[in-house]
Amino acid sequence: MALFKKILIANRGEIAIRITRACRELGIGSVAVFSDADRDSLHVFLADEAYHIGPSPSRESYLNYNKIIEVCKKAGVDAVHPGYGFLSENTTFAKALEEAGITFIGPTVANIEAMGDKLSAKSLMKKAGVPTVPGSDGGVDSVEAAQKIAEQIGLPIIIKASAGGGGKGMRVVRQMDELESAFRACRSEGQNYFADPTVYIEKFINDPKHIEIQVFGDKHNNHVHLFERECSVQRRHQKIIEECPSPSVPHEVRLRMGEAAVRAAKQINYVGAGTIEFIFDNTTKEFYFMEMNTRLQVEHPITEIVTGFDLVKEQIYVAANKPLSFKQEDIKQKGHAIEARICAEDPITYKPHPGVIRACRHPQGPFMRVDSYAYPGYEVPIFYDPMIAKVITWGETREEAIDRMQRALSEFVLTGIKTNIVLHKTILDHAKFRDGSYTTQFIEKNFEVIEPNLFKEVEDPVFLIAAAITAYNDRKSKDVRQLNLTSNWKRVSRKLQLRT
Repeated sequence: MALFKKILIANRGEIAIRITRACRELGIGSVAVFSDADRDSLHVFLADEAYHIGPSPSRESYLNYNKIIEVCKKAGVDAVHPGYGFLSENTTFAKALEEAGITFIGPTVANIEAMGDKLSAKSLMKKAGVPTVPGSDGGVDSVEAAQKIAEQIGLPIIIKASAGGGGKGMRVVRQMDELESAFRACRSEGQNYFADPTVYIEKFINDPKHIEIQVFGDKHNNHVHLFERECSVQRRHQKIIEECPSPSVPHEVRLRMGEAAVRAAKQINYVGAGTIEFIFDNTTKEFYFMEMNTRLQVEHPITEIVTGFDLVKEQIYVAANKPLSFKQEDIKQKGHAIEARICAEDPITYKPHPGVIRACRHPQGPFMRVDSYAYPGYEVPIFYDPMIAKVITWGETREEAIDRMQRALSEFVLTGIKTNIVLHKTILDHAKFRDGSYTTQFIEKNFEVIEPNLFKEVEDPVFLIAAAITAYNDRKSKDVRQLNLTSNWKRVSRKLQLRT
């Protein structure tokens, strides 16, 4: 079976660009979609075709699968890559594509359904022999039942919404008098956010690490893992920095985790790229299944750099019914990689900071990669996730990768908006990050309450030069969008509007 002729990318920003580039290298036509807010977004200009799909709010554009399928038919695509977020794990969308004769580049509907419900996923993992956290065997429907389970497994416990995700519908209970209010709050959030009030209970692992294993499966019953990523630097369950390999996982445990992840994938005959997420007890070195993400992850580049395999191209091969291009014995880890998520946000308050980028210069140099959609004159919209770029560095050693990241962040120029670049630099210099002992509570314990002068920028010559250039340009025009630097983009944008 040949690869696809044309792929629609049902996403935006840096991941849409990443997929577009993979299509171009494979000789496959690419189709972008965009909302009102994204008319000038870089992914629109790089694709072979681009179509407007609606107003700025996600629910009226990137989540409007009927409109996207309409564009698929209009553009004559034979496959859709959903990226991550938005419709990437939406079974209704995947089914609708199948009915329209269009390939969904991702797992099967059965895969998504099996792992979408946390309770059924946990049951499946137990059958596969994957370690799971002690707790309830199913949903807990009363405060009294919750109290009984808490007494059996001991405090602290965590109550979770069965259909939850992204930190919603979760409460930690450390004392019995907290249980009733936490139970009711989780049920309420489950109903409000996911239309399902079902909750379950697990033993809460104090100060754990978040370790995930990248898995891949094809339609010929082949399954492999591509080792682990550590994602413990996070705030309110949102990842900030990831690295590969983990500095805390012994090699013997790493192999056991990989084997467990492959068993998990085989249990549901998984197809495509997926991630098995584990809670890792850094004291006992035990690991427990948390959930499976049935899609490509934001942090996939660090796995690509350390293993040497292109995961996006592999997704396309697998969707085209090709067998995996690598076997387990082919997959090795070489060196160390780190990813920093660059967001348009205030580093002190963590609040999004949309606005017009006045100056932008991405870092360059050996063993470095920047996935970004930022450019001078681009207006970062308020409607979507604030991440605008990912910086990935590689080194022969972890120390070299960290030092290279520090250098890259020092060279990254972004003015006109606030970013978390200086937060990354501060984290990378922290003793607990340097020695690898950090846990998921690292940000909460060290950076939740921040002194404004903690993130005072050093007057690096690079920043001073960028500021001087920006000041000069501002004198030429009050509106950065009128600069010659962006006039070509505007002309392209006008042409694109004729194709919508």
